[in-house]
Amino acid sequence: MENNFNVSYITLDGFIELHKYKYLYFLIMFTAYILIICCNSTIVCLIVIHRNLHEPMYVFIAALLVNSLLFSTALYPKILTDVLSEKQIISYSACLFQFHIFYSLGGSEFLLLTAMSYDRYVSICKPLQYATIMRKSNISLMLLLAWILPSCQFAVSIVLSADAKLCNFTFSGIICNSTIFKLHCVSSGLLNIYGLFSFVCILLLPVLFILFTYTRILIISYRSSREVRRKAAQTCLPHLLVLINFSCLSAYDVLLLRLQTDFPKIVRLIMALQMILYHPLFNPIIYGVKMKEISKHLKTLFSAAKTI
Repeated sequence: MENNFNVSYITLDGFIELHKYKYLYFLIMFTAYILIICCNSTIVCLIVIHRNLHEPMYVFIAALLVNSLLFSTALYPKILTDVLSEKQIISYSACLFQFHIFYSLGGSEFLLLTAMSYDRYVSICKPLQYATIMRKSNISLMLLLAWILPSCQFAVSIVLSADAKLCNFTFSGIICNSTIFKLHCVSSGLLNIYGLFSFVCILLLPVLFILFTYTRILIISYRSSREVRRKAAQTCLPHLLVLINFSCLSAYDVLLLRLQTDFPKIVRLIMALQMILYHPLFNPIIYGVKMKEISKHLKTLFSAAKTI
């Protein structure tokens, strides 16, 4: 096979007994995709429609759910096509593009969670300054940076990898993640260093900042009245659940690249399905159930639907 950026094709070897269960795989994946679109879109629409939800916290929640929609819409069409195809292949250039989408939107999720934790920190720890700090212009800047910074940062990885020579054309997965670099004939020191830099900027620093803000919130809440503690628990718990869930999935992805031992195929498939099926559904369910105002509007919506 000729090794050229435009004509190199990679075989995706991530599904287990696909020829036997391909229609079952397709049914599960397609159903999940429709549920992801419906669940995330419903809550986003509720936030847009109802004026009492036009607050920074709900704006960031809407942005997080839009991010899930973008993530799923970018990945699912290719995955669904692969499930029904005789051969699961992808060009190296398309694989790099999928890698960029996967990590730039994943990085955006961490930065959006960081913005949400800062919003809660200002609301609970500096309530008198909240209106000044969380102005519309500042919120817009946070949202812009959350989507642009990861995209630009991972674009550099694509440029560094574009002309790499491939010695392996079988990829053990269903979506192109960081292990794509294991297909290269020679490991790039520059790419490894830049990957570590990206990990620190997009994952480690945001998580440390989030832990700092929630620690401060916990301390302030403990010293305050029961009403403050109730408010903190009610608004912060959903964010923490989403953060813990996404951090665990991201930690696995980092280990997948850094550890030399290969995970069993079934483990890789389960973790990939966790990322593309479970997590995009987890966010709207958590925010729909745990956030009081959103839950109230959802109940009203479903009650209205029953009367039709």
